[in-house]
Amino acid sequence: MKIMHLSDLHLGKRVNEFSMIEDQTYILNEIINIIDEQKPKVIILAGDIYDKPIPPAEAVELFDDFLYKLSKRNLYVFIISGNHDSAERIAFGSRLFDKSGIYLSPVYNGKILPISVDDECGDINFYMLPFIKPVHVRRFFPDASISTYTDALNAVITDMNIDNTKRNILITHQFVTGSSRTESEDVSVGGSDNVDADIFKDFDYVALGHIHRSQSCGSEYIRYCGTPLKYSFSESKDTKSITVIDIKEKGDIKLDFIPLTPLRDMVEIKGSYNELMLKSFYENTSLPTDYVHITLTDEEDIPDVITKLRVIYKNIMKLDYDNQRTRKSSEINLINAVDSMSPLELFDTFYEIQNGNHLSDAQRIFLENIIEGVWK
Repeated sequence: MKIMHLSDLHLGKRVNEFSMIEDQTYILNEIINIIDEQKPKVIILAGDIYDKPIPPAEAVELFDDFLYKLSKRNLYVFIISGNHDSAERIAFGSRLFDKSGIYLSPVYNGKILPISVDDECGDINFYMLPFIKPVHVRRFFPDASISTYTDALNAVITDMNIDNTKRNILITHQFVTGSSRTESEDVSVGGSDNVDADIFKDFDYVALGHIHRSQSCGSEYIRYCGTPLKYSFSESKDTKSITVIDIKEKGDIKLDFIPLTPLRDMVEIKGSYNELMLKSFYENTSLPTDYVHITLTDEEDIPDVITKLRVIYKNIMKLDYDNQRTRKSSEINLINAVDSMSPLELFDTFYEIQNGNHLSDAQRIFLENIIEGVWK
């Protein structure tokens, strides 16, 4: 059986005030094309379908269109809610969708029952476990000691009474200890949301959502597929992909990764203003339409630089300077000999602390004229 593992669509997301809806529409169409080429039997969406519990109308319309296209292809589709989703909204209409082979995780109610899909090797049991916290679980297991996320997941999984003679796949949305985060994810203080990978030992494959970078956790088959798009510049060097699981008899699993090419890439470039504005720097590249983080190395700030740069780089998301002034992180300490220093000397000292160098001759002459005028 061929299974495609997706997660963290974050439909409706804005990155640095840029709406990603056009990029998300494009990448979902690309995913549909890949599904048509690969012909999987099962599609997994492991949470964070939306970016907010109450998503904008355009995000709901986009997901509705995506589900409609999936339903036309006679697939089994398993969808769970993530920490960004409203579990109740994701579960809406689930009993009607079941008839179309689209299964939406219900709000956690203390029981996770498997859904079986058969192939030539028998049944594969799919367990859909939406994002949960210890507080969601305690009332269903009053006799258990549940204080951590690992305690909560362990109680839920133990209660599943998994048949180890069959092939079992878990779909869940949690942070597994040791996973590599990116800047676009929510972070819990002190790692309080960590879950130990050992609790997943009875599953043949664990389809994880929540972390935006594709990676395995403790085992090759406990895996985050990552987001289909880059949502922060910490992901600029990542390659986004779909994880494809080809599972035959128990213990015979192969993984493949199909790269995804976005409508616009997210890249970081660095140099002086004059260097970046040279035609030879950006021609025959996608930089004029990519989402870019520009770091300028000029020592002096350039007036209205964003407007000037956007003549070439239409989608600047972030602008920084890297020069002597920004690299120098000095504290402005109390100057002891204030009374013995002239106003020009005081200002020069302050300027050096702020900018990493002394006043130029032209600046010194300009400032002397101002001081003379004030003193008169």
